[in-house]
Amino acid sequence: MVLYTFWRQNKILLILIKVHPLICDYYAGMTELFTLEAAGLFKKNVPRYTSYPTAPHFHADVGRAQFGEWLAGLDPNKPVSLYIHIPFCERLCWFCACRTQGVTTLSPVSAYVDVLLAEIAMFKATRPEGLKLARLHFGGGSPTILSPDMIDKLLAAIADAAPFDTDYEFSVEIDPTACSEEKIAAFAKGGMNRASIGVQDFNPKVQEAIGRPQSYELTRDTVASLRHHGITSINLDMVYGLPYQDLAALENTVNKVISLSPDRVALFGYAHVPWMAKRQKMIPEESLPGARARFEQAETAARMFAKSGMDAIGIDHFAKPEDSLAIAARDGHLRRNFQGYTDDRSHALIGLGASSISRFPQGYIQNNAATTNYIKSVQDGQWSASRGFSLGMADQVRARAIETLMCDFTLDLASLKEQFGDFYKPVKADCKRLAKQYKGFVSFEGGQFHILPEGRPLTRIIASGFDAFNAPSHRHSSAI
Repeated sequence: MVLYTFWRQNKILLILIKVHPLICDYYAGMTELFTLEAAGLFKKNVPRYTSYPTAPHFHADVGRAQFGEWLAGLDPNKPVSLYIHIPFCERLCWFCACRTQGVTTLSPVSAYVDVLLAEIAMFKATRPEGLKLARLHFGGGSPTILSPDMIDKLLAAIADAAPFDTDYEFSVEIDPTACSEEKIAAFAKGGMNRASIGVQDFNPKVQEAIGRPQSYELTRDTVASLRHHGITSINLDMVYGLPYQDLAALENTVNKVISLSPDRVALFGYAHVPWMAKRQKMIPEESLPGARARFEQAETAARMFAKSGMDAIGIDHFAKPEDSLAIAARDGHLRRNFQGYTDDRSHALIGLGASSISRFPQGYIQNNAATTNYIKSVQDGQWSASRGFSLGMADQVRARAIETLMCDFTLDLASLKEQFGDFYKPVKADCKRLAKQYKGFVSFEGGQFHILPEGRPLTRIIASGFDAFNAPSHRHSSAI
C-alpha cells in the first residue's frame, strides 16, 4: 500500500522499478534490517553458548573432589575427548580474549610441559582402565610454540595414558608465524589428522591494528606443508568486525581463503570485551565497524562461502559437503562445545592445562585460569580444578534445548519429553512465549519449535530466551 501511494505521486519511480529490479531487493533488504533491529540484533549482548550454563555461572563448590570422582566414574566403553591447553604465544594478538601469555624464550614453556606431563600421569592413574580417546585437541595460545621434542614427549605420555580409538580425530591449532616443517612432522607422527589455522584478515592495516602480521603467502605455504604431511582436514578461522575492517577488505580475505580450498571455515564475530581481555584496550573503539556494518560483513562472507560450494553449518561455520562436519549437520548429529561446532559425539571432554574446561555427564569443571596457580596445584599432587557447575535435570534439559537450537535451529518437544520427562515443561512454556515475542522469526506448531530462515541472525538472542541464568548483570559480546 505504501508503494502504491507513492506511485500515485510519482510514476517515474514505478518505471525505475521495472527497469531496475535491484531497487526492490534494496527495499526488501532494508525492511529485513529494520525488523531485525526491532528484535534487538544490533543492541543486545548475549552468550555464544558453547556451554550451558555459561562460564560466569561456574562456582567454587564444584572442583577437585568432583573432578577426580567424575573422571574415575567414566564408562571405559565410551571413548572420550581430551583437550590440552598451551597458554603461551610468541606474540600477543590484541583482539584475542583467550587465556594466554607472551613469552620471549622457551624456558617457561618447557617448565609448563613438565607440569602437563605430571597432570597426564594423574589422569592415567585416575581414569578407568581401558578408556580410549575419540578426540584429541591441542589449543591455546599457540600449540606450535612447542618444540618438536616437547611435542614428542606430550604425545607419548598421552598415548600411554589413553590410546586413540579406531576412528579418532586429532586436531591442532596452528600459528603459521610460530610453525615449522619439523613441528608439523612431529604432530603428524603423533597422529594429527586435522589442523586449524587462524587467518582473521589478510589486510595489512587490519593486521597491524590487532597485532597479528601474517601474510597470505606464509599461510598458503603452511597449508601446503600440512597437506604434504598427510593432514586431510584443514580449518581456517576468519573474524569480522575487526578494527579498520571494511567490506572490501573482508571480501578480499574471503577470496584468498577460498583459494586455499579449506575443508572448513569458522567465521567469528570479533568480541570486544576489554573488561575481560585487557589487551583489547590497545584497539581504539572508534576503529571498530558498527553493528550494521558487522551484519553486512557476516552476510556477505556467508554468501561468498555458499557460492564457493560450502555448506552453512550452524550460525558461523562452513564446510565442504563431503566433510564430516557437514555430514553431521545433515544427519542431525552436530554438536557444540568450547571449540565451536563439532561432530564429536563423546559423552565427556577432559580438559588438561591451565584454564581448561572439562565437560562430564554430571557437569562442568574448569582448571585454575592463572598459570602459576595451575602449576602449584599439580606440583602439589592435586587437581587444578577450581570451579564448575553440577547439572541438575532442569539444567540438562535447557542445555540440550539451547544446543539443539544453536546447531539445528529446531527443537522437538516430544524428544525432550522422552529424555527428560516433566522437566521439559518449562521449555515448552518458553517456546510459547518466544513464539509470540519473535513472531515472523520463529514458528511453533505440533510440538516443533523452528527458527525460520528470516530469524537465523537472531539465533543467539532466541536461544537466550531458554536460559534460566541469563542475567543482565553478566556482560557478553554483541549478538552479531
